[in-house]
Amino acid sequence: MTLALYNTLSRRVEPFAPLAPPRVTLYTCGPTVWNYAHIGNFRTFLFEDLLRRYLAYSGYDVFHIMNLTDVDDRTIKAAAAAGKRLDEHTAPFVQAFFEDRDYLRIQPAHAYPRATASIPAMVRLIERLLERGVAYKGEDGSVYFAIAKFPTYGRLSRLDTRELKVGARVASDEYAKDDPRDFALWKKAEPADEQVGAAWDAPFGRGRPGWHLECSAMSLEQIGKCCRTETLDIHAGGVDLIFPHHEDEIAQSEAATGQAFARYWLHGEFLNVRGTKMSKRFGNFLTARDLREQGVDAAAIRLLFWQTHYRKALDFTDEALAGAGAGVKRLGEFRERLLGERGKGKGEGTLSELAAKFAADFRAALDDDLNAPRACAALFALVHDGNAALDAGAPGAAVALGVLDRAMDVLDALPTAKRLDPELRRWIEDRTAARDKARKAKDFKEADRIRAELASRGVEIEDTPTGTKWRLV
Repeated sequence: MTLALYNTLSRRVEPFAPLAPPRVTLYTCGPTVWNYAHIGNFRTFLFEDLLRRYLAYSGYDVFHIMNLTDVDDRTIKAAAAAGKRLDEHTAPFVQAFFEDRDYLRIQPAHAYPRATASIPAMVRLIERLLERGVAYKGEDGSVYFAIAKFPTYGRLSRLDTRELKVGARVASDEYAKDDPRDFALWKKAEPADEQVGAAWDAPFGRGRPGWHLECSAMSLEQIGKCCRTETLDIHAGGVDLIFPHHEDEIAQSEAATGQAFARYWLHGEFLNVRGTKMSKRFGNFLTARDLREQGVDAAAIRLLFWQTHYRKALDFTDEALAGAGAGVKRLGEFRERLLGERGKGKGEGTLSELAAKFAADFRAALDDDLNAPRACAALFALVHDGNAALDAGAPGAAVALGVLDRAMDVLDALPTAKRLDPELRRWIEDRTAARDKARKAKDFKEADRIRAELASRGVEIEDTPTGTKWRLV
């Protein structure tokens, strides 16, 4: 099989093929930093982490962009309520997001453009839209996108646009799903904007960007710099962003460039608490830092999320989290057994056969629209059958360990105390391979130097008949 993904644009699972392989451009809508991100937000960010990691596992060179929305209706309102300047109010929440990201082992994006640092790109995008006649300045001093001049508006969200209120405008960032109207690209500066420092000069008047415009401008600027293109391979986010946010992104981006904005649109479902979407509005939200302070291992959260497909709602309960924690413990114990047995016997045997079956099942599951529940089922089948094989003294532990660790590069669900950073593991394997090469060339001085280099980072190596083995001490 090859990777296939459910494309919201077509409403079907499609084979994935990037524009310029092996490069994949991935844009994911990041947090609005007016408050702490809750664990429901992080369900989306973790699904995107799974996507990013599996693309890399599959051999793609991923360029990942995630924006930080540090100016919009909510950030301005929150800053004004706190009596602070916008940057002063958002800075601690940006820092908190990065801390929460690291706690949950989400790989950092390659670029984190901030809306307030990308105003020139936003102004340029609006100028392109004005020149093309698909944007206009309203009598209120704001600049609006003319939906009627973009005939394919609504195709992502499958809106029936026959009842469009032509010329009716909406200035707020979010509006009713059944009432699409011309949306604000640039909002005339109001006293509240000036008060918190959220107003900028532009050829079409002093003001600030609309939320929808921000993502288009930032993503187009980043992929233009890195890849000289105006089309993303993948744009991902939560299902709540399909309308109006992503619909409006498509309209303004494609009206400006004349090209497809994104070829694949992926959307993750909600995280629920007792059947209700987790939200600050409903007062039922839990933050990542709440879980960290409770001593919850991030691996348990990751495994819990992998046990439900990203396109299905997940109900977050203490019992489900405890069950995932027990699963993580089993994974850690199995890996410890493999570590202890890897120097015994030859490479082939029952364990290596089990590992080969798991590797094939794991890949087939994730190739099928990131079917992580199926991948987890294959993983725990390996744990069950692998433990039985170890009990019987079967060889092949080293092979099974390598396959397990490779899968953990994607799922990253080993207990924190047992976890080895993927970059460190790759460095160790690179250095041990270089040492093996030096020994074969009888360059024992270089081999000893590499052994000392590994030891300086807490890595102990052992030369065995089946090859070099290593462990952290």
